[in-house]
Amino acid sequence: MTIAPSAPAVDERLAARSSFRKLLGRPEIGSLIGAIVLFVFFSLVADAFLRASSFSTVLYSSASMGIMAVSVSLLMIGGEFDLSAGVMVTSSALIASMFSYELTLNVWVGVVVSLVVTLALGFLNGLLYVKTGLPSFIVTLGTFFMLAGLNLGFTKLITHNVATPSIEDMDGFSQARAVFARDFTIGGVQVNISVLWWIVFVAVATWLLLRTRSGNWIFAVGGSAASARAVGVPVTRTKIALFMGVSFTAWFYGMHILFNFKSVQSGEGVGNEFFYIICAVVGGCLLTGGYGSAIGAAIGAFIWGMTSNGIVYAEWNPDWFKFFLGAMLLAATVVNLVVRRRAEAGK
Repeated sequence: MTIAPSAPAVDERLAARSSFRKLLGRPEIGSLIGAIVLFVFFSLVADAFLRASSFSTVLYSSASMGIMAVSVSLLMIGGEFDLSAGVMVTSSALIASMFSYELTLNVWVGVVVSLVVTLALGFLNGLLYVKTGLPSFIVTLGTFFMLAGLNLGFTKLITHNVATPSIEDMDGFSQARAVFARDFTIGGVQVNISVLWWIVFVAVATWLLLRTRSGNWIFAVGGSAASARAVGVPVTRTKIALFMGVSFTAWFYGMHILFNFKSVQSGEGVGNEFFYIICAVVGGCLLTGGYGSAIGAAIGAFIWGMTSNGIVYAEWNPDWFKFFLGAMLLAATVVNLVVRRRAEAGK
């Protein structure tokens, strides 16, 4: 009697995952669900929410957090934090403004000087972290306090005020404003160019994470720096580059603030670093590193924009905003954890 050969065993690691399982495995799926729910909710409770002009304001608020949340999310995926990000935005704007104004130079000179100095600050943060071995939380907390003090001290020393003078009449202002802060009209609705820059940054960061070797390095150093180093990943270079990425977006958003408002308050930016982190966490980034996405951080920023403006459109007391923000952070963290565990269980 001939015995039919048995079917070869299939390695479960090679078994195809369903599209639904793959979708659940995406870091941003939890925040996407939350964004849809929040959008529907405010559409029902606030009549003004769906107006085109109102939605433009929501997008602008989202971009104001989202530009920074993109680079902060990459740094968090790499396993680190930067608590100086908020005041660094203000520092970059102050440097560009005061350098150009006090020396009566074209504003583009101040923009370039600010870029160099801000990138140097990011490099210093990264270098101090890798050389000392201290937690990035401690290193950047020290930078935060120093920059906050320098912002106020130098501004009062040079301008004898807590804010810089207006640079609106200086050479190069209109051209710089066109790049960093101009408004344009789409379908009769005014939109700030920062919204478009936000989309560009998200697209570039997503390509970097998912389509380049550097993206693999970011995930690797966030998961386990020791293991990444053992397989040849340049951990030191990757970590420093991530800190410099945060400083670059801090410079860019600082230029937006400067050319949108024409002057800078030296005390601005304190506390915003936590909002950037919240956007990244709501978007699916883990505090432990090695997991997350730039798209998720963008959705987290959009949730921020909807919440901050939706409360106003619904005519609720804005004093409750931070309560809703905290509740949203906890809910998003739990949802992301549950979705991730179920996705991993189904692999």
